[in-house]
Amino acid sequence: MSIKNLLIFIAVFLLSFMILFFLTNPSYEKSLEAKYHYEMGDYTEAYKLANEAFALDVYNRMASTIMAQSKTSMKYEKYIKDAKQYLNEINEIIAQDTVDDAGRSKIKLMSEIMVDSYVKLAPSVITDKNLVDEAAKYHEQFEKILEKVDH
Repeated sequence: MSIKNLLIFIAVFLLSFMILFFLTNPSYEKSLEAKYHYEMGDYTEAYKLANEAFALDVYNRMASTIMAQSKTSMKYEKYIKDAKQYLNEINEIIAQDTVDDAGRSKIKLMSEIMVDSYVKLAPSVITDKNLVDEAAKYHEQFEKILEKVDH
């Protein structure tokens, strides 16, 4: 057997061993499942599975990364959910014949909360662009509302 063939055999053997380890190790198995859920947009389940994987092996960087990314994505989802709720409340206030001082104050407070909350969000390179874009649109809306209420 030539040295070239021996090196190829060793490389294939090591690669096969690594793949087998990766697929049979419970921590990495959960990490793969977490990655799947993250890619499907189920950030809560991804976080839960990544957390379990990390608990099994604290050196599992994949689990750690998915946990952090899921947490970030969940913050964006919460911001978007809150934004929709506050906009509905603002629309109900505006739908009345007249908006009194209490209504304006409530609109201002909700807008300030959403503008301040947006500043605390910090996307990473792999945060779902749709989530980031949707949150940015809501942030822009609340800034415009706040501008109108302040003047």
